[in-house]
Amino acid sequence: MMSRKIVGLVLGILFLATMPAVAGQDLVKVVADGCKAELETYCKDVTPGEGRILACLFAHGDKLSGKCEYALYDASVQLERAVAALGYVTNECADDLDKFCSGVAAGEGRLLDCIEKNDKNVSSRCKDAMKEVGLK
Repeated sequence: MMSRKIVGLVLGILFLATMPAVAGQDLVKVVADGCKAELETYCKDVTPGEGRILACLFAHGDKLSGKCEYALYDASVQLERAVAALGYVTNECADDLDKFCSGVAAGEGRLLDCIEKNDKNVSSRCKDAMKEVGLK
């Protein structure tokens, strides 16, 4: 059986793999729009990826405008909500993943597909949680 930590990690990957099309891009847009001047001034030569842009903004934290600070705060609040939703789904679907999907490799939506293929047998708790966070 998968431990709760592994289930959490797997669901995290599942959740974040399905969310970036909506939430992930929204978070990037919030920061890109709110910190446009700072990105063009301080971070224009930074290669995106692996947190380098965020590190650049952090390095120039004392020079950030109120608009940029708010954008970073707003993005962090949205991310915090997504993490809370992930925790909720992890708790509600752990038994179903153990029961129906323990042999399924995480990634590329395979666990979500497994849950959907077993929809008739998946607990209402899991179904409700997934619906509440927009995975269904």
